[in-house]
Amino acid sequence: MTRILSVSYDQALLSSRQLLLESLGCQVVSVSDFRNALQLCNHGSRFDLFVLGHSIPGHEKQALVDAFRARCSAPIVALKRTGEEPTSAADFEIEPEPSQLLQVISSLLNGHAASA
Repeated sequence: MTRILSVSYDQALLSSRQLLLESLGCQVVSVSDFRNALQLCNHGSRFDLFVLGHSIPGHEKQALVDAFRARCSAPIVALKRTGEEPTSAADFEIEPEPSQLLQVISSLLNGHAASA
C-alpha cells in the first residue's frame, strides 16, 4: 500500500485531502505543522510520496523539500495558490484542485507521471 505524508497548516484542508487520498487506496499520515513533518522524516518513517499544502509558507515548504530529499527519493507534490509562482524544488507544483491532485497522484502510482 502506498504511504503518503500530507502536510498542511490548514486542518480542514488537511482532513479533506486525507479523505481524497485514501479514496485512491493510500495510507495517509497527516500532519499540521513543520516540526512534526520534520520529525517524521528525520526518524526514518518510510513514505512513498509527500504532499505539501499551499498553506505552508514558501521558505518552510522549501525546507521540507530539502529535508525529504536528503532522506529519500519519493516524489514531492507541492500545492500552490492559484496564480502563484513555483516556490520550491518539488517534483510537481500544482494548484490545489482535487481533480488535478488526483490526476498527478494516480499517474505517480501508476509509474508514468511527467513533471507538472
